[in-house]
Amino acid sequence: MCLGCGTRQPKRELVRIVRVPEDGSIVMDLTGRLNGRGCYVCRKQECMDLIIKKKKLSRALETEVPAETTQRLAAEFAELLS
Repeated sequence: MCLGCGTRQPKRELVRIVRVPEDGSIVMDLTGRLNGRGCYVCRKQECMDLIIKKKKLSRALETEVPAETTQRLAAEFAELLS
């Protein structure tokens, strides 16, 4: 289910964002196989903007996400869509 809009879609159509337990880094998991706490967002820029604006990412990953990390994720997401 997309964290932004709440629509249910097959996992392959969603992008997974993961907090890696070893070092606490937050990365995009395009394979869907990384260990750690994760959440999903559909491939719409509006959904990514919404989860960053409303700090849904911090709640879903159960950690504070720094501004630099959200900017990096937003840039990677935009690149993925293009």
